[in-house]
Amino acid sequence: MPELRKDPITGRWVIISTDRAKRPDDFLRERIVRKGGFCPFCTGHEERTPHEILAYRPNGGSANSPGWTVRVVPNKFPALGIEGDLARRGDGLFDKMNGVGAHEVIIETPDHDVDLASLPDKRVEDVLWAFRDRILDLKKDKRFRYVLIFKNHGGPAGASMEHSHSQLIALPIVPIRVREEVDGSKVYYGQKERCIYCDIIRQEVQSEVRVIADSDSFLTVAPYAPRFPFETWILPKQHESAFENSSSALYEGLARALKNILGRINQALESPAYNLVIHTSPVMESTNDYYHWHIELMPKLTKVAGFEWGTGFYLNPTPPEEAAAVLRDSIISS
Repeated sequence: MPELRKDPITGRWVIISTDRAKRPDDFLRERIVRKGGFCPFCTGHEERTPHEILAYRPNGGSANSPGWTVRVVPNKFPALGIEGDLARRGDGLFDKMNGVGAHEVIIETPDHDVDLASLPDKRVEDVLWAFRDRILDLKKDKRFRYVLIFKNHGGPAGASMEHSHSQLIALPIVPIRVREEVDGSKVYYGQKERCIYCDIIRQEVQSEVRVIADSDSFLTVAPYAPRFPFETWILPKQHESAFENSSSALYEGLARALKNILGRINQALESPAYNLVIHTSPVMESTNDYYHWHIELMPKLTKVAGFEWGTGFYLNPTPPEEAAAVLRDSIISS
């Protein structure tokens, strides 16, 4: 029989459609097709992108030239503009402001044919450090309330460029999905004086049924009420509210945990397109006891359609316990 499950953080309900449960082979996936051709993100083409904001060059070298391992540039077609004032104002009963923000591209490797899952651990760690450096810099801008890091991997997940990259958008408001998590966490903390994510970690470690991978620093789990089949969370075991405030040693462990789950997903689901987001505390709440930063990883296996848009419910054909078992049993190359 199908189950309704409630996310304990946001209060969102999902339907786990056990009567039509799907295993990995049952999904009709859109293949990631590489088209080739000219790529402005490749090494040697630095002049074809906006001037870099940040780059790691182990052997030195001048800006906007080859020799980099990670490079950050402004998005050529930004969702928001960096210049100007917010000018918050009313429009009758409505509210509006100028579209001020930052939109950047983190180019994860100079090699066009390498993706995040196949990079060496240290190179993945460098990408995480670039995330941190840019968040810390943008937090100095008093116009911004939230900095979102996300990755669209593959055309079906919304990527417009084949070359492996992530994106950053700094916003003058806190996104509603993050606000729901923060507010839900705050209510739970007010009732129990404990972080709900820390409690989830303790319970999942004890039960084991939704655990995919467990290390000294990170727990990778299929959440209890997942919106999408094979949705996965990576949670730091030690409480920390903001990604950018994590210790140096943590990024090394996170690089391993991220590579581990991407390898398992590629093996079990035949390298699907996916979306990845880092949920961290809002700028004005970056140090607190109630919220817990984490990574959400969602393979692109189903489509959101009328039922989801009309109700706010998500329909998931794969129970998280089964998804965790499949990913846990996946053999990943060393």
